[in-house]
Amino acid sequence: MTESAEPQVGVGPWTGPWPVEEHFDPELLAEGDRRNVVDKYRYWKHDAIVADLDTSRHDFHVGVENWQHDLNIGSVVRTANAFNAAAVHIVGKRRWNRRGAMVTDKYQHVIHHPSVDDLLSWCAENDVPLLGIDNFPDSVPLETYDLPKRCLLLFGQEGPGLSEEAHQASRDVLSIAQFGSTRSMNAAAAAAITMHSWIRRHVYDQPVN
Repeated sequence: MTESAEPQVGVGPWTGPWPVEEHFDPELLAEGDRRNVVDKYRYWKHDAIVADLDTSRHDFHVGVENWQHDLNIGSVVRTANAFNAAAVHIVGKRRWNRRGAMVTDKYQHVIHHPSVDDLLSWCAENDVPLLGIDNFPDSVPLETYDLPKRCLLLFGQEGPGLSEEAHQASRDVLSIAQFGSTRSMNAAAAAAITMHSWIRRHVYDQPVN
């Protein structure tokens, strides 16, 4: 008995008359499109996908502090792409592990800030309030907080959490309710929960109680 072949991701070469629209990639049409993209973007050129995403990006930004090469950043970028965030901001070290992003960073705007001060200057210039996410004594529950439509959600790195500088610079710091024994959750999981809270509030118009 022969082993069955692994199912291939994506689609094979285009069959039938080729489309003539400019956003289609001739190489992908000829060879197939095995990228991790939704069906709408099959066979599209990379730049055409980014341009189309830019027409519908949401108003929230995501920031991650990266002082110790946090491995969670790639996962945060991947989730930000899934929710079509305006941009991801990396604060601290420029280099980060892209493996967890699963190539989604090619479609997601990523902005580097060497310091928290530089991030704050960007927020001031663009009129985007900074909201930290962490468990501090002065944190406000995310579950009862009315997230503004324009905001930058800033996450600390795994372990240390938000730096004290970022804590003090945030308009508010929000905490996620936990009911088990651990004092904190994975930074990538916290980012996903918070981004989805924004989606529920501003895409599905579900106000907090």
